Amino acid sequence: ADAEAEVRFLLQEARESIEAARSYRRELEQRLRGLHQARKQIRESATLTRDVLEQHFNDLKGTLKKLLDERLISLLQEVDAIEQESIKPLDECQKLIEHGVSTADDLLREGESAVRGDVGQQNEKLCIFTKKALHIQLDSLPEVPSLVDVPCLSAQLDDCLLTILKNQIFRHGTVASRPPVQLEEFVEKPGGILVRWCKVDEDFIPQDYRLQYRKGTASHFEDVYVGSETEFVVLHIDPNVDYQFRVCARRDGRQEWSPWSVPQIGSTTLVPHEWTAGLEGYSLSSRRNIALRNDSQSCGVLYSKAPTYFCGQTLTFRQVLSGSCCLVHLLIETVGQPDRRDSLGVCVEQQNGCDSLQRDKAVCISTNGAVFVNGKEMTNQLPAVTSGSTVTFDMEVVHLGPSSNEGGNFKLRVTISSNNREVVFDWVLDQCCGSLYFGCSFSYPGWKVLVF
Repeated sequence: ADAEAEVRFLLQEARESIEAARSYRRELEQRLRGLHQARKQIRESATLTRDVLEQHFNDLKGTLKKLLDERLISLLQEVDAIEQESIKPLDECQKLIEHGVSTADDLLREGESAVRGDVGQQNEKLCIFTKKALHIQLDSLPEVPSLVDVPCLSAQLDDCLLTILKNQIFRHGTVASRPPVQLEEFVEKPGGILVRWCKVDEDFIPQDYRLQYRKGTASHFEDVYVGSETEFVVLHIDPNVDYQFRVCARRDGRQEWSPWSVPQIGSTTLVPHEWTAGLEGYSLSSRRNIALRNDSQSCGVLYSKAPTYFCGQTLTFRQVLSGSCCLVHLLIETVGQPDRRDSLGVCVEQQNGCDSLQRDKAVCISTNGAVFVNGKEMTNQLPAVTSGSTVTFDMEVVHLGPSSNEGGNFKLRVTISSNNREVVFDWVLDQCCGSLYFGCSFSYPGWKVLVF
């Protein structure tokens, strides 16, 4: 019996050792895959960096050669212009002198002929010759400029340009082993992802950040945000689909962007918030996240398509108005006339017979800023909903009664924020609610609401 017990003990220890060895092997294989990915990232980024450097410097060489050729042509044209302008008066003077030489030759031949002529004709020829010589003004000579008065072209080439270029070239470009900013966190949102990033280089002072993403293995990244914030909610994300994200930054006062961060994958399992289609008094956008109160006389509450708001999430209604900038960058209308029965809020269930969320099992805010809990108006009031207003609902479970699944007390801590002010209260329900509907109601046309 002792021997059998010892064998069983040894078998158990052996099985535990085998399982530990398997776990150890899995961990080692996981680390090997991590090393492989790290080596791959180093090599791929090094190859890409070489390509970028070679392309950049080839472009610089081509541009520099083009600029030098253009400058050479400009200087040669300047030499040609000075040469032609300076030679022209000399050519004119040369023509005048050559004409004078020709005239002098003719006069010499005529004078020599007059001197050698017959005595009978000599007197007449000499008179004619003398008058002609006086007429030519043999004592008048054209002025020829001295060498010091005419241009003497030369090229002034400052050798310090090579020194300046050399210093600039040797300081041009850097190779960074790590980007100055990296992606830090992905938070799931309904139909979106909250992306956060941080600076990892203490010496880098950023002015702006630039966030890009691409779906799956798409070939091109797209800009989704440029600004000074270190987080951004990327909307229109398909649930359960991987997206690649990367971020870079720009130094204060600089135009060029830093190297990109290491791309990381983010996704969301939460379906996007959508309004219910088909209610006569409201028109919806193609994604059904924007609702417009139209001019129909029909009145009622527009609910979400499903109870997609879960406790712990943040639900935001943004008033989409003319001239304001909303997250989806749509053409937008003006606000409508406010009414006390208007409402924006969340509820336990749909009640299609109601014309407002100011009722039982609902919390809401009216366009005049009044807050209603289960149909009762609170003493605290928020600012009125106006152009560009954003209303945010945050909820968390703070108390669950002992018989919650059978109708016990269920308490939610609700925070409603609007225009930099908020109210906080406990919402007591008689049933456990894992998810809630959101809704809105407006009495007059023109109101347009984006939910995200």
